[in-house]
Amino acid sequence: MFALIVENKPGVLFRVTNMIRRRGFNIESITVGTLADPSLSRMTIVIRGDEREVSQVMKNLYKLVETVRVARIPEESSVLRELALIKVKASNPQARADILNYAQIFRARIVDVAEDALTVEITGESRKIDAFLNIVKGFGVKEMARTGITALVRGGKTIEDEDKFGVVRHG
Repeated sequence: MFALIVENKPGVLFRVTNMIRRRGFNIESITVGTLADPSLSRMTIVIRGDEREVSQVMKNLYKLVETVRVARIPEESSVLRELALIKVKASNPQARADILNYAQIFRARIVDVAEDALTVEITGESRKIDAFLNIVKGFGVKEMARTGITALVRGGKTIEDEDKFGVVRHG
């Protein structure tokens, strides 16, 4: 997993993802958002590969003109979160009660109620969301949207710091 700080311009997301595609990698997760400085965006990207392959991808991303910074985000020392909206079939009172109970156990929220479904918002690590999905799939998942992983390094360190986080900088 790594993060990029890039110029917030049209076409940058395409250039980043296309470069990764050309190297034969599948993007497992990608999140993008504007920073406090609206001329910049942060991307968090998850791909799978060995150390050499991922390092090569990071070096190639650094070569893109719009890239300001590339940094590895170590999973073991980072805060990782994902959000999912899950529309679960709730066709009878018992199913509705069970889904509400599971949502409470997982600290999820009900964000929409329909006659035949409940929409649940759940945030946390991917494995928490996967565990919740595994439980409610028996009711029937009508629809789902997941944001993908976003991450920050724990403690006072940021991707601005060059030490052990594998940061590649311009200049």
